[in-house]
Amino acid sequence: MATLLDFRRRIRSVKSTQQITRAMKFVAAAKLRRAQDGVFAARPYAREILRVLRSAAARMESTAHPLLERRPEERILAVVLTGDRSLCGAFNTNVLRRATTFFREQSSKNIQVMAIGKKGRDTLRKRGANVVADYINVSANVDYAIAKEIGGKIGEMYAAGEVDAVYAVYNEFKNVMVQRLCTAKLLPIDPAVLASETAEAGQSAAIGTEHEEAPLVDYLYEEPLGDIFSGLLPRYLEAEVFRILLESAAAEHAARMTAMDSATRNASELIDKLTLEMNKIRQAGITKELIEIVSGAASATS
Repeated sequence: MATLLDFRRRIRSVKSTQQITRAMKFVAAAKLRRAQDGVFAARPYAREILRVLRSAAARMESTAHPLLERRPEERILAVVLTGDRSLCGAFNTNVLRRATTFFREQSSKNIQVMAIGKKGRDTLRKRGANVVADYINVSANVDYAIAKEIGGKIGEMYAAGEVDAVYAVYNEFKNVMVQRLCTAKLLPIDPAVLASETAEAGQSAAIGTEHEEAPLVDYLYEEPLGDIFSGLLPRYLEAEVFRILLESAAAEHAARMTAMDSATRNASELIDKLTLEMNKIRQAGITKELIEIVSGAASATS
């Protein structure tokens, strides 16, 4: 049977854990604010570059860039974004589960994996996935330079014909309590998909207005479309990768803050429960001592 000393040690241990989880919650909240600002700043740029691409692609008569080339999807590159650390609830588990489902759906094809995040890299390697590239310590401080490097690597692999399609599996940030799992197609860039995504982005940005398709902007081009796409398409890929990195980082910080808040509250409930049990044992001990004193006094007077 547990003694008072055992309960006191357990309560001290839980209180120490509670202090850690509370501190981690505050740190995650501070990081979330910065990551959230980055997401909100990146979304308008991604939306506008999609609109420009839509306008240019609508006037294109033939394939003007390797990133627009469409081939039968026999070789697929899956970009899987997870975190580098745990203690963030089911954030990493959900992404890996979605990636596993995607691999199962594309089991007849040759799948290569680009793992962004230590947790995803280690787990996918243990499961025997063909990890051709990995990037770690990205979510802690998302920088455009790393997004440019990743986007350049993806573009080189596609332009060289090493892969026929590129998909990204990641968590999209909605709010502190909600993250949405996404499987987005990055390459090849389909003008029809660009048009629908641009319309959806315009609808999401229009608050309080009726949902209608965004109008096609009539741009004036001073250079040939081939030169325009040579500069615009890599920039679009870099911006899209940067946005996805920001979305995943913000979702991870939100998941960690929520998990640490839940752990702090659970620790508080456990402390109350242990304190109640300790008081019961102490009260039982006091009662036993009183009974012994009363019995001794009664036997002495008799």
